[in-house]
Amino acid sequence: MTTKNYKKSNISLLGAISFFLLVAFLMQMAILAYDYICDRTDNTTLIAILILILIFILSAFCTLCDFIRRKIMIDRPVSRILDATNRIARGDFNVRINIEHTFDKYNEFDIIAENLNAMAAELGKSEVMKNDFISNVSHELKTPLAVIGNYAAALSDPNLDEESRERYTKTLISASRRLSDLVSNILELNRLENHNLKPQMERINLSDMLANTLISFEDRIEKKNIKLELVLPEIFVFSSPTLLEIVWNNLISNALKFTDEGGAVSVKLSEQNGSAVVTVADTGCGMSREVGMRIFEKFYQADSSRASEGNGLGLALVKKVIDILGGEISVTSEVGKGSTFTVIIKGSETV
Repeated sequence: MTTKNYKKSNISLLGAISFFLLVAFLMQMAILAYDYICDRTDNTTLIAILILILIFILSAFCTLCDFIRRKIMIDRPVSRILDATNRIARGDFNVRINIEHTFDKYNEFDIIAENLNAMAAELGKSEVMKNDFISNVSHELKTPLAVIGNYAAALSDPNLDEESRERYTKTLISASRRLSDLVSNILELNRLENHNLKPQMERINLSDMLANTLISFEDRIEKKNIKLELVLPEIFVFSSPTLLEIVWNNLISNALKFTDEGGAVSVKLSEQNGSAVVTVADTGCGMSREVGMRIFEKFYQADSSRASEGNGLGLALVKKVIDILGGEISVTSEVGKGSTFTVIIKGSETV
């Protein structure tokens, strides 16, 4: 039995004892009054009338006591709770019910009020997050849509030279790809956040998975002349390949995005205390401690100059995936010297 339930039981027992004592007192008073009347007269008719009057008075007294008890102990707290629930139903999540008793004297209504306050607070947070999410999505959608509209209009010019046409076409493809990535990330993040996912787990060779992920970025690596440092011993984990692909794709993509031409990116795999540890490090622009504390928030972009290359959802997806898989992720960084992301996946085995 919890502390709250224990105190609630004590309050209920005290109320029952009080009600029993009141009834016993009234019955005793009725018996004493009956004896007093019988001692004063032998007139049975008068005795009957007086007894009826006594019963009426005692009944009226009990009714009045019960009415006052209900008004104070039931009707008033129920009215406050109903008013609060009506306001919450209308979308007012700032409503709070004042709890009249101290914790050691909580009753059932106090517990209901406390739970309603907690529910309203959570709904308020969810509403703020929803509004922020919609605002950010709208903002992120406008940019590529504007680019697509403007360049599509420019391409319709019959006098446009071939060089400009080719450049505008590449810009259109880039904007449409960004729009597609944004929608995919939004849908994936929504799926991860709003569904109780049970990922399909299987034995995975992390070395092979990381190597295959890097191969998919081969063109970008060569184009920016980035030096790769790889340490990929053969380590296996029991996890979800579909979800882990999201992690590696986003971390490696970010490392390449924020590393200037001629820089270096390292991907290292190791085993520590029965867990697989993957580090993805770059020699890019780095970030401050304040930025690092917010880097996993949705739509947060520390480097606005590179906003056209992403939508601020990648690391939010990564964090959500790691949470679902029961792993850990952290980042260390220094402005101008690069960043290092460390992912820990429990339950590894080496060969």
